Amino acid sequence: MARKVFKYHGNTLEELKEMGVDNFIKLLPARQRRTLKRGLSQRHKKLLEKLKQSKTKERVKLKTHMRDMIILPEMVDLTIEVYNGKEFQRVDIQEEMVGHYLGEFALTRRRVQHGSPGMGATRSSMYVPLK
Repeated sequence: MARKVFKYHGNTLEELKEMGVDNFIKLLPARQRRTLKRGLSQRHKKLLEKLKQSKTKERVKLKTHMRDMIILPEMVDLTIEVYNGKEFQRVDIQEEMVGHYLGEFALTRRRVQHGSPGMGATRSSMYVPLK
């Protein structure tokens, strides 16, 4: 069975890469569109330049604290380590991630796993007579 071809608002990944930033911005949701229309900051531009350099070189680890960077079509098939507040989490960028923020894929909170209730769970349970 053949893999389904990825399309973002009716455009394939190759079409998105050829499209240019101005036309790509029109396809994004409102928050991402507004962010890119205001222009990229210096640190975002610096990250994009490092990404372009890492495409030419092999096996370059790219670490960043910029969780607010929007994933562009040029970033697909790269691996970036995104800081989650404690450590760098490895994010392999895939086609389906286009238009999302990097921070969405490096979670900052873990799922809470509570201990089991019963004998020894609290201090008051020390005084309950054993059965």
